[in-house]
Amino acid sequence: MTATQPTGTQPTATQPTDEPVRTAQCACGGLRAICSGPPARVSVCHCFACQRRTGSAYGAQARYDQRQVRVTGEFKRWTRRGDSGGSVTFTFCPTCGTNLCWTPDGLPDAVTVALGCFADPSFPQPTMTVYEDREHSWAHVPGDAIDRWR
Repeated sequence: MTATQPTGTQPTATQPTDEPVRTAQCACGGLRAICSGPPARVSVCHCFACQRRTGSAYGAQARYDQRQVRVTGEFKRWTRRGDSGGSVTFTFCPTCGTNLCWTPDGLPDAVTVALGCFADPSFPQPTMTVYEDREHSWAHVPGDAIDRWR
């Protein structure tokens, strides 16, 4: 599948020009998510599905309103049932396999983008962690202002 239409809509001319525009991309550069404005939430998930999906100890992600995100390039989609019982549809590059973004069925107007795909050390830090009861002992997100969910 090739993204010929943006996910959501293009930012409007009334959008402030000082809003950040960040681009996330897959490893080969063939699939991109252009995100306008600040994310609604930046979080870390320690669930086993995110550990398997990322090949890491947790998944880190930024959630945007779908109107803030434009996906370009070829992609494939895959849907799985989450620990919560809802479904999540993942968008990934058919060439390199990078999982760039996803949408949970419970939040159809949201697009969640894998934080590492931005490759931006200045990206805002997480404000929430979930499934902390499954976190690796060395992978704790520090900070007193973090909203923590077991």
